[in-house]
This record gives sequence, structure tokens and C-alpha cells, in this order.
Amino acid sequence: MSGPALYVLYRGPLTSCNYDCPYCPFAKRVDPPELLRADRAALHRFADWVAATIDRRLSILFTPWGEGLTRSWYRETITRLSHLPHVDRVAIQTNLAARTGWLADADRDTAALWTTYHPGQVGRDRFLARCRELDALGVRYSVGVVGLPAHLDEARALRALLPPHVYLWVNAADGHVYTADEEAAWTALDPRFGDSVRPHPSRGLPCHAGETAISVLGDGTVRRCHFVDGAIGNLYDGTWRAALKPRTCPNVACDCHIGYVHLKPLGLRDVYRDGLMERVVHRAEEFTRGSIYTH
Repeated sequence: MSGPALYVLYRGPLTSCNYDCPYCPFAKRVDPPELLRADRAALHRFADWVAATIDRRLSILFTPWGEGLTRSWYRETITRLSHLPHVDRVAIQTNLAARTGWLADADRDTAALWTTYHPGQVGRDRFLARCRELDALGVRYSVGVVGLPAHLDEARALRALLPPHVYLWVNAADGHVYTADEEAAWTALDPRFGDSVRPHPSRGLPCHAGETAISVLGDGTVRRCHFVDGAIGNLYDGTWRAALKPRTCPNVACDCHIGYVHLKPLGLRDVYRDGLMERVVHRAEEFTRGSIYTH
């Protein structure tokens, strides 16, 4: 493999979700059968591209607007891609509501999950039972919560019951301004909370997006990142290859993890290393060992 490693974020047409989170615009959306068929076909086409693109190492993160793992084609695709020798990581963002036994057929050195706990949508005991299933299977995963004030007690209880090696991340809630005390409380749970709590000024800063990271839509449109409109090529006609080059960010600020994690001055690739796609910090146990919530 002669080309550099490439991080690929894929988002197909799927928007349906089984949860009704008040902070999510896609909550409880139901996709019509024709959209589900289109999503399945698009995902299979993407998986075939991954299988055929053997000239560089690939890391893949599925970022559906909805919940992918309730759909068989996402489970089957992750399993398939996990066994490809040129795929370093295949991960998906998920609410962890779906069954986990299918991961027994995946290569657990490659497959991983970026999970989110949504209080009010699922009981803590049920969510933790899913986490224990992942631990028993030897699957790498992170657990996250949205940093709403009403979630703080649940997040603390969750941290106390998760194994120390499981990284608990916290996303700042959109529109919420954190007091110093609130920020300190969330930082006690996630030492990286400061990355999320304030938007990162980004205009003119060098970014890996569009150079060694790309965003792909279901029709194969390649963008430099989910948050910069405009195509730089298409996955299926090969035009993406010539489009890859060093770039600076055109946006005033970047406030989403899957965007700012690629800003070069932040150095977050060194923080996450091989856990970049599933949002697992390197040596995550060191971030929880001293917390009062793990004792």
C-alpha cells in the first residue's frame, strides 16, 4: 500500500431513529421503505469501494443522522469491512439500543463503537448491560453524554459503574452557556470537556480534512468535511484522489468533535491515536483513575 492512511466519514440517506431525544432534530423520524432501500444500496456500494481500494490504509466512521445498528445492513457491513486487511478501524456512532451479539462475527481488533447514553430514552441498567456485553466480546467503545444540567447526576452514576478503561466523553449542549462551576463539574468526568465547551476559531487554520480525512455522502459525493459545503470530487469516479491536498479551514469556528478533531494546531490526533474514529483517548484509563466517580 503506497498511499497515506485515509480517514473516511460516511453518511448515507438514513435519518430514522428509535429515540426521541429533545436535543436532536432527527428524533423518532421514520424513513419510508424507498429511502431505506436507497440507504442500503448506497451502503453496499460504499462497502464495495472500500474493499476495492487497497492502495492505502482506511479508517471508517459511520455518522448516520439516525440509528444505523437497528438496520441489518449496517451490522453486516461493519462485520465485512472489519475483516479487510487494509482497514485499520471501522466504527459507528450509536445509541447502543440494538443487540450486540453480531459483533462476535466481526474482527474485534478493527470494529469499534462510539456510543451515547441518552437519559430519558433508556434506563441506566439496560445501557450498562449493553456495555457489559461489549466488554465480554472484547469490543473497543467509548460512552458519551450530552452535557445538559439534568444529565449530570446520571453521568456521574454512569462513570462510577463503567469500567475504568472505558472513556466517558461529554459533548457541550448546543445553546447552553456553562458557568465556571458547571464546566468544572463536567471536566471532572471528562478531562477533554474543554475541547467541546467552546467553539474553536478555525478560519485559516491548517486542517487534515480534505488532505487525509474526507466526508462521503451516499451518492459518493466527497466533501473535505461534514461542515464545509461543496464537493471536492466523487468517490466512484476517482476524482477524490487528485483533490486531496493540504487545506485551511474556511469556517469562522468549528464546534463539533468530528470536525475539530482534524484541526492540526489542536494536535488531537496525538490524543486519540488509534482510537480516533471511536472517540477513545489514548490510554483512557489514565483519565479516570484519579476520579472520585470510579472508586
